Amino acid sequence: MKLLRTALLTTALTLPLTPALAREMTPEDVARIEYTGTVAVSQDGNHVAYTRVHYPDVTRGEDNGSARQQLFLADGAMDVRAYLPENMSVSSIGFTPDGSMLTFLWTDEGDDRALWGIPVDGGSHRKLAGVEDAAVRSYAFSPDGSEVYLRVAAAPDEAREDEADAGFNSVVYEEEFQFNRIVVASVEGTTVDADPREIEVPGYVTSFQVAPSGEFAVFTSAPSPLIDDEYTSLRAHILNFATGETIEVETPGKLGDIEISPDGMHLSMIAGVDEHDPADTTLHLVDTSTGEYYALNAGAPEAAVDAEWMADGRLAVVVHVGVQSVLRFYDDNGEMLREYDPDGLILTSIEQGGNRLVVEANAPTHPNELFSFNGGNFTRWTDHNPWLAEIDFGEQRPFRFEATDGTEVEGVLILPVGGVPGGGAPTIFDVHGGPEAHESNGWVTGYSNPGQVAAGQGYAVFLPNYRGSTAYGTDFSKAHSGNYTDPEFRDLVDAKHWLVEMGIADPDRVGITGGSYGGYATAWSSTYNSEHFAAGVMFVGISNQISKTGTGDIPMEMFLVHARQWPWDDWQHFLEVSPIYYADRADTPLLIMHGDADTRVSPTQSVEMYRNIRIRRPDTPLRLVMFPGEGHGNSRAASRYEYNVRMMEWFDTYLMTGDRDAPLPPARPELNIED
Repeated sequence: MKLLRTALLTTALTLPLTPALAREMTPEDVARIEYTGTVAVSQDGNHVAYTRVHYPDVTRGEDNGSARQQLFLADGAMDVRAYLPENMSVSSIGFTPDGSMLTFLWTDEGDDRALWGIPVDGGSHRKLAGVEDAAVRSYAFSPDGSEVYLRVAAAPDEAREDEADAGFNSVVYEEEFQFNRIVVASVEGTTVDADPREIEVPGYVTSFQVAPSGEFAVFTSAPSPLIDDEYTSLRAHILNFATGETIEVETPGKLGDIEISPDGMHLSMIAGVDEHDPADTTLHLVDTSTGEYYALNAGAPEAAVDAEWMADGRLAVVVHVGVQSVLRFYDDNGEMLREYDPDGLILTSIEQGGNRLVVEANAPTHPNELFSFNGGNFTRWTDHNPWLAEIDFGEQRPFRFEATDGTEVEGVLILPVGGVPGGGAPTIFDVHGGPEAHESNGWVTGYSNPGQVAAGQGYAVFLPNYRGSTAYGTDFSKAHSGNYTDPEFRDLVDAKHWLVEMGIADPDRVGITGGSYGGYATAWSSTYNSEHFAAGVMFVGISNQISKTGTGDIPMEMFLVHARQWPWDDWQHFLEVSPIYYADRADTPLLIMHGDADTRVSPTQSVEMYRNIRIRRPDTPLRLVMFPGEGHGNSRAASRYEYNVRMMEWFDTYLMTGDRDAPLPPARPELNIED
């Protein structure tokens, strides 16, 4: 490998040892992190609402559960107030077109999820619209506010329910689909419309929005509710209300955010460029009269993340460029007007009303918070974790290196609190999933992400944007397609060499963790590349590319985007890119964790990994932990906290000590839980 730039090398070798400011972050801290969720701005720009997302703090005796979203109203910088009680968990917040009422979806006790509203000037909340025995999943008001379009669940099948009640509760796999419906309800007056009318739309509808003129709607639909169809066959449709005719926007690949321009002449559309594009990261403009479209940033080394039309016709777009982000503006014809650097913030979403633009953003020292953008400046409006001021953070920054084939690869590096000791620090690679995703130089600590918890315990942490990642252009993300493990996982070994060369990582104490595709990276690094990694924590990961095809829920997406061939096209190749094939090399102490209800990556993938290593390398420290009821990632507070404790305990046992032969830690970890 070629030498890095001298400046980079010099910087790494002269790291300052910063004194401790307060205290290190703990798993208990991670369990109580709060952040902003969804944001809404009234059409006139006079009101801003958002949700605060938090999990029950099981470490302080709160009952276990999943994420809750509490409604807040923001009046200005650090001037926010809860607008509904904490025990009312809401979603899909918005405003009525006249801005007089804040709207949201909520499930009242004994009722199905419905549309509710509360006056912005004060008063009690009330139900605006709903459908009996069917949950409302999203909504869109007509421009005059007299009607609301509801995307609701399928009507109940009473005959089938009677059969199930009698014990005939068999499930026919990938049949008996339940399709969403679109209904229109009147919201004039105070009486809930008991008989909303249904609009026929094709396929399984996933979103529905109405043009400012009220003349047409834009909806997205897939052939079925299967997630594989949503990934590979989701399309946008333009529905003319007067004629009932629809125009399909014939995109070939993945489909993301779509917004309607104020004059109704264009759609902004973030989508893939072809059926093999790993991710919807390219910004397009669509002609609403024809459905024809063209790309604005095709091939650029970046990823469009979110877009919003301003009231004056400009298009605002959040763009991630490598590990950084920018706010970019286009005119209504797609010509770029200006770009703003948020000075270290990682922008994640934007909303506007009356040309007031509000963004969500995070940074290395805080998760997503609300910011106002005005006059080129970003002003912070919320601080939901003031206690983070107590935390002594490890220095965090971008890190670039040159892979063996000459490609520049980037990632995010966190140094240990207090600096790097002589001989290098124990280092954890935290590998993102996808691989069509990317790490940004913002908040990177979570229940399955060691981040600043590890930094506080003396570890360095590296989050690589290896080949296959987004935010570096379609060619970079497609470098993974048809190339399982190489160059993508070779990039990880190259990164280790550079971190060791620069004195950051101890060569004998480099570990690895990751979920989903990052779990695959961990499995590969703990078998094929076991000599390079001293400890691994594998989460919902892939171990056998042959059985993955037959047990996961996205086989077509895996074929089109990732494998580019089927196992029966080359059985031996699929074996040779499966970690279990190299179980005889497994000398890396490996903790495997999985949710037993995972449909994306079957938990049998973890069982296969465990069983093959247990048989072929019985002396290698190995443990398999299943989380009951959890899917492709842990959604409940107790499972998340326990995961974090187990992950750090495993690294402390095998990576911090550098002892691959250390005894297994206790089967039940010590959890810091108050009664």
